Amino acid sequence: MIHTLPIPTPFAVGRVNLYLIEDEPLTLVDTGPNSGQALDELERGLARLGHRIEDLGLILLTHQHMDHVGLASILARRSGADVAGIDVLADWLAEYHARMEADDRFAEQLMRRAGIPDAVVVALRAVSSAFRSWGARADITMPLRDGQELRLRDRTFTVHHRPGHSPTDTIFHDAARREAVGGDHLIAHISSNPLITAPLQGDERPKALLVYLESLRATQQMDVDRVLPGHGEVVTDHVELIDQRFRMHERRARKILGMLGDGPLTAYEIAQRMWGNVALTQAYLTLSEVLGHLDLLAERGEVVEEDDGEVVRYRASAE
Repeated sequence: MIHTLPIPTPFAVGRVNLYLIEDEPLTLVDTGPNSGQALDELERGLARLGHRIEDLGLILLTHQHMDHVGLASILARRSGADVAGIDVLADWLAEYHARMEADDRFAEQLMRRAGIPDAVVVALRAVSSAFRSWGARADITMPLRDGQELRLRDRTFTVHHRPGHSPTDTIFHDAARREAVGGDHLIAHISSNPLITAPLQGDERPKALLVYLESLRATQQMDVDRVLPGHGEVVTDHVELIDQRFRMHERRARKILGMLGDGPLTAYEIAQRMWGNVALTQAYLTLSEVLGHLDLLAERGEVVEEDDGEVVRYRASAE
């Protein structure tokens, strides 16, 4: 039996879905943010099901975002549970504060190169630093490989690395029951933002949307009836939902290409034209969206970059 435990977060997305799998070991998928309120609600939710934190034997993590991993260390310490996650998450989570600082430095440089005003960059840097405490470092004691089987007493999950929304996104597929635990890889009511973060290796800017679309193509081929998401309601037709996502991203790419008919623009200028003031209050999220679609257009040879050494502009290809 899998039970949903919606836990509060301080973020605009609202509550995060944790999943309690009543099996051996008793397994919790994701943990909620590092807050007293989240911990209290988790304890009450477990109690309603006849369990305590101390009963947990396995904590399974879907990806690196703080609303999904924030309480992992506290829960593991109280329960003695193993913490499992995709292998590329292990180093990142063990070095949480350093990795978050690296992400902020990376984002700051990317925002300046995209033409975002200095005052906005400084403000967003301060907000990001303040938000870090909603996450915390944790040790993954059971690193998982892409394609590996994770066996519980009564069910077996196949581990699938599906990066894009984050570099560490993972889904857990129970083929016998035709269902998957999907984290934020696929959400019914909103499109998962392919957020550009510092690369796990090297220094080349990740092309998060291209990676995400590839991951969605792989997920679309899976034979499942239900995907249990990190937020919102259960996804019951993942094939059609993914087709909707493909169409949405294609429409957005065509709209951006149309804007470039008036001449070269920075990514920030494109974001302002598309979303207005939202491009200021959600500057990095909208920047990730715009850069993702510019990457898609560039891959097709439809746009080219113009780099003056300080700011990058994009223009429609003459071909």
